[in-house]
Amino acid sequence: MRKKIILFLIVLFVVVGVIGFWAWKGGIYSKEVLKLEILGPKEADLGQEVEYIVKYKNNGNFRLENPQLVFEPPSLSMKDDEIFRNQVLGSESLGEAIYPGEEKNISFKIRLLGKEGESKLAKATLSYQPKDLKAKYESSTTFTTTIKSAPLTFEFDLPTKINSGEDFRFRLNYFSNLEYSLSGIRIQVDYPSDFEFIESSPKSLDKTDWDIPVLNKGQGGRIEVAGRVSADAGEVKIFRAKMGIWKDGEFILLKEAEKGVEVVNPTIYLRQEINKNPQYSAVPGEWLHYEIYFKNIGDDSLNNLFMVSKLTGDAFDLQTVKSDVGNCQPGDNSVIFDWRKIAKLQYLAPTDEGVVDFWIKVKDDLGNAKNPYLSNKVFISQVEQEFVTKVSSKIELVQKGYYQDEVFGNSGPVPPKVGEPTTYTIMWYVKNYYSDVKDVKVKTVLPEGVELTGKIFPEDAFSKFAFDSQSREIVWSVGDVVKGEGLLAAGRNIAFQISFTPIESQRGQTPDIISDVVITGEDSWTDNLLQSTTPSLNTNIPDDMVSGKKGAVQ
Repeated sequence: MRKKIILFLIVLFVVVGVIGFWAWKGGIYSKEVLKLEILGPKEADLGQEVEYIVKYKNNGNFRLENPQLVFEPPSLSMKDDEIFRNQVLGSESLGEAIYPGEEKNISFKIRLLGKEGESKLAKATLSYQPKDLKAKYESSTTFTTTIKSAPLTFEFDLPTKINSGEDFRFRLNYFSNLEYSLSGIRIQVDYPSDFEFIESSPKSLDKTDWDIPVLNKGQGGRIEVAGRVSADAGEVKIFRAKMGIWKDGEFILLKEAEKGVEVVNPTIYLRQEINKNPQYSAVPGEWLHYEIYFKNIGDDSLNNLFMVSKLTGDAFDLQTVKSDVGNCQPGDNSVIFDWRKIAKLQYLAPTDEGVVDFWIKVKDDLGNAKNPYLSNKVFISQVEQEFVTKVSSKIELVQKGYYQDEVFGNSGPVPPKVGEPTTYTIMWYVKNYYSDVKDVKVKTVLPEGVELTGKIFPEDAFSKFAFDSQSREIVWSVGDVVKGEGLLAAGRNIAFQISFTPIESQRGQTPDIISDVVITGEDSWTDNLLQSTTPSLNTNIPDDMVSGKKGAVQ
């Protein structure tokens, strides 16, 4: 029995000794053995490229084998326009072991995305095995960077008060001053209860979402929504919106906007007509006759009213504004109507209605405007209402004719001779100015004595080019044409060859070889049908060297 006790004590001593040895051995590898840290900026701008340096050093006397580094970037960070995921580095980057005294820096360059003021956490974990030990150890560290500023403008342009049950418009303005181009942007609007969506520009995905393909530095835009709220007077309705980007199925929130409006019961009903039409769409260069009708829909008479029409929109030619009953001067963007000059503003009984008017011209050239509009914001008593009028685009067809050209090479007498064919090259160029136009078509009729030779350039235009031998009508189906196409850069064009054989009655004349050309299309901004006409071409073909008497039939 005594021997068994002694044997048991010996075994226990050995076990305790082994455990103590391994505990002592393991104790060598404390936090001080491997120093691990992350160096980086404490603050950064939204979208700014930042550099994180993971730095480690073996402060011990033992080799640390099979090292593996895991770098976890701040959530939803970007690199090369993709989400930057966790990075795992093994022996290929770190080597087979970290030797005593060895230190190393590893750099990670990424862009930080998130809301202004948001804290972004980076984490590094380094695992290893001390030499001659099977146990695996790891050290971890973190670093926090705060997004100090987000140079993005994202805000509501919304009236402080709206009339219950009446249509109104609001805008979401956005602008980027980021050094980094944003792509895949999504804007989402959360409407208050009782809001009824009517329409938006640009068109929404499902009344609440809009996609913006790319937003470069110095670029911006607006989303305009029309709707109405039916609620009790005094209620406050909150509009909220988010701007973010979709990457790899994840929505990265960049900016939020919020604004409240008070619902009021109107005492005055306003409506507007332009050129006797309440749903008018303007065109560049025309005069607009504005008539603003105001009606007392309250229970009490209204006295000594002022009305102000405030005009905004780059398409207005403010130098042309004029009114017989309102106060304005050329260059003013407001027309003021005073009760001292207008009887219905001096006294407006319940159910009574009055009208004021003014004239103004749309600019002939709207420059680089896209989807142009005219805004008339009317103020009277406690009522404020904005009327927005869209301006249609302008499409043109430029037509040129040549005898001497390098496209087909023409033949026949010049000037043309009776009974002998002469070929000419006709070139058409499409120009579109201010908004995208759908289903553009170009039509003309070949005059008598003119035939098509069948030569068309470019060749892929054959499928869009048609000719009816009965009516002698040519139809070129251009398709959809984006805003600005054909203005500063090459646009849609076609060249085709015709053959003209004059008859005796045309001797000494310069007959048409192409009749008037009509171009049509549907404006995607105003939904209006656009049309313009290009004059015919005769044998003088002024764009060629053949002109004057040289074009008259011999």
